[in-house]
Amino acid sequence: MTATAHHSSTEKNQFLDTFEREHATTVKVLRAYPKGKESLQPHEKLKSAAGLAWIFVGEMGMLEKALTTGFDWSKPPEMPAAPATLDEVIAAFDHLHKQVVETVTAMSPAQLHDETVTFPSGPGQMGTPTKMQFLWFVLSDQIHHRGQFSVYLRMAGGKVPSIYGPTADEPWM
Repeated sequence: MTATAHHSSTEKNQFLDTFEREHATTVKVLRAYPKGKESLQPHEKLKSAAGLAWIFVGEMGMLEKALTTGFDWSKPPEMPAAPATLDEVIAAFDHLHKQVVETVTAMSPAQLHDETVTFPSGPGQMGTPTKMQFLWFVLSDQIHHRGQFSVYLRMAGGKVPSIYGPTADEPWM
């Protein structure tokens, strides 16, 4: 483990440390994906590799909106189409990630722990997690989708980099 910029043990700083570390790992996995295979769609019910990668960008946009203006569920947000290349996806992901870090950094503990987000929590249900709970929820979802993407990466003939430990392509010994 490497040291990060946030050394305090507040939950906000713990989140930011984890958020930065997981972002770097997700970008590493995205960059490992073979060029020209973005249209891989392993099953008709699944997204293409580019579409799955675009979820990371959507999640960063969703976080920024949740933390600032909130959602108007009378007009559900529409996600723009995924760009043609993963390089464009990664650039958008990096840009929005930095915005979220800046937004979270500027927030007070009261904003993170007392203010809530109205967000779907199940079929026909809306929940109201605190902003801090919502940050952790979306980060967990990013990690989940990164796991899916690593399977696409293997299926596309790419080499899976270390995520939390060695892989067949990146042994540690």
